[in-house]
Parts: sequence; structure tokens; C-alpha cells
Amino acid sequence: MLDVAVARARILENLKTCGQEIVPLSHACGRVLAQPVHARTANPPVSVSAMDGYAAKAEDALEGAVLHIVDEVPAGHPSAVTVQKGECVRLFTGAQIPAGADTVIIQENVQREGDHAKLAAPARQGQYIRQQGQDFQKNDTLLPAGRRLGPRDIGLAAAGGHVWLTVSRRPRVGILATGDEIILPGDPAPTDGIFNSASFMVAALLQQQGAETIMLPIARDNMESLTTQFHQAATLDMLVSIGGASVGDYDLVRPALAEIGLQQDFWKIAMRPGKPLMFGQLGNTPVIGLPGNPVAAMVCSIVFVTPALHALMGLPVGTELQTEPAILGCDVKENDTRQDFLRATLAPSPQGAVPVATPFSRQDSAQLNILKQSQALVIRAPFAPAQKAGMPCQIIRLP
Repeated sequence: MLDVAVARARILENLKTCGQEIVPLSHACGRVLAQPVHARTANPPVSVSAMDGYAAKAEDALEGAVLHIVDEVPAGHPSAVTVQKGECVRLFTGAQIPAGADTVIIQENVQREGDHAKLAAPARQGQYIRQQGQDFQKNDTLLPAGRRLGPRDIGLAAAGGHVWLTVSRRPRVGILATGDEIILPGDPAPTDGIFNSASFMVAALLQQQGAETIMLPIARDNMESLTTQFHQAATLDMLVSIGGASVGDYDLVRPALAEIGLQQDFWKIAMRPGKPLMFGQLGNTPVIGLPGNPVAAMVCSIVFVTPALHALMGLPVGTELQTEPAILGCDVKENDTRQDFLRATLAPSPQGAVPVATPFSRQDSAQLNILKQSQALVIRAPFAPAQKAGMPCQIIRLP
């Protein structure tokens, strides 16, 4: 059985991004930048007032001084005058600083009488002025390639003058459930029918992470049905099958894929849940075969499928699991040859530094209700010794 870290590295080794497309700024949130974003203009483009007040020369802005008001300037309407000694210009927040002025006296410190302004407090040079380019200059790199765009990034790109962004294309990921016992939710259920929870759960995870998912028709436990559905891989950026990859007489996923040309890289991982995981290449399409139990399918999707998706999207991905420290909330027994991913709840620790992770006593890979109640996976290395409550551990937070 292959080590988890080695399996992740093998999956990620040769994955390439899915190409680029140009999208409007209003549809770019959540996408991954394929090209850096440079400022088309400085921000602010000119020096502007940060407050409502009066623009003047700092040398004139003395307590008790009386200045002659020579113009009034709202935002978006620059003044044509040049401020001379003993003069000021009434202006409002966002208005361009007129030529000759180098300070702003806020209106709270001015008593206006007709076209004269009497200063109740002095003002220093540069006060309440947002200097041209204070935020960024023209041609500055605002956003690097490979960044997943959030709302603040969208705002920054807009401030830089962009209405279109070049992003990585969303990977088209096919989700294929297999098995004679699998039925769609809502369909009439035979006594031994199992509703197809795993496909919907995995698809939801991958959609959340940025994929365009395609739910393929359920493949039945015969070669004709399986090979028919696997031929759909030619139109996909990645194919994820669920079930049928173990060692039973009706686990036909691997033989069916081999029949149509799968170049299998590996099969079986030293992890629990998720031992019968398969990876290979079908033409240009990477194929990940997940276990059929829904919890195992979800855990393997977090550990293997999500990083593969991120690589296809152009995000930087490491081969090591991204974990964080926690404290065990209960005793755990010694581990065997497989790396464990234990479903656990999280709670604040008395010290407040790291959370307390308490694994459930039952870890059956078909129990979705326990998965729903979990907030994290506690990771235990192969052959890890027994540990007592209060000892340190590593976790992955569940999405």
C-alpha cells in the first residue's frame, strides 16, 4: 500500500492547468488569476482632500489667520485657480487639491464670514491630503498570477481600472457513481437500495473549491455500462469515479478502465478510511477512483481530489497535507500500518491557544451523520503509539 504523501505527490506530479479565459470583473470572484493585474492608473490619480475643509498654503495656515476664499470645489470638478498667499479654496472630500495649496484646514477649525475664513487652529503641510499615488502607482502589480480572487481583490482590480481579468478556466470534473445498489435520491427505492449520497457530496465539495462538475449517469456493475460511462472522460479535465475499485467479484472499475486504455499509476493507499483508492491516466484525463463508502469518498476527496483540482486551476499546491495543531480531547489507541483520519469535534481549549479535537468513538466509513457533526479530521501516523487526552495532535479542518 502506498504512503499518503507519496500518493499525493504522484497525483500532482504531471497535472497541468486547464488553460485560460477572460471573464468580466463582476464574474471573477473565486476564480484564479492566470495573469498578473497591473494598475492602469495611479490611485488616487491626483492629490485629493481627505476631508471637507479649505485648501491653503501651510505658511498661511496659522491660528487666528483670516484667508480670502477664492473658489469652491466639489469632488470631480477641479479648480482652475492657483492659490496665492493669503488665499484659500473651499473644497469637499475627494476634491482635487488646487495648484499652489499644500494643506487642508478641516471645516471644524474654520469660522466662515462671507468670502473669508478665520482659522481656529493651525494646519501643517500635507495635512488631510491624500497624495497622488498614495495607494498605488500606475503599472504597479496589484495582484499576482495564481491568486484566488476574493471580494477585496475585485475591489483592488476595479480601482486599478480593470473590467476584464484573465483567469484559469474552471476544470470540468466528471463524477461517476458505480454499483447496482445505487439509486438517485427521490427514485423508488428497493429494499437494498442505497441513495447516491457520495456523488452529491463530492460534487458539492469540488464546486465549492471552483470546479465545474458533471454528474454522469450511474454505472452498473457490468463492463458494458462502465466502459460506456468511462468514454465520457475524453471531454473532461478530470474524472472521479466512486465505488467498484476494491477486490470483490463485482468491483469492475479497474478492469473496465484498463480495457479502454487506462495507464494505472497506483492502487491502494495506506490510509483509513480510503484504502482502495486508484489513480491513473486515461488519454489526457487524470482519473481518481474513490472508495464507495461515502465517508471514505469524502475524506479521499479532501486529501487527494481537492489538491488535484487546485493544480488544474493553477493554484500553488504542496504535496504535504496542510495541517494545524490541536489537543486530543480523549484517549486514542495505538495505530496499525495505515494512516488514520479520525472524524472529530472541535472545541476551544482552556488555554485558548489551540482547539481541542475529540474523535468520535465510532469511525465507520458509512456513517454520514457523524461526518456531519465533525469539524475536523485528526491525523494519526502509521504505528503511532496510544495517546492520552491532552496530548498534542494534528488536524485538518473539514470544509
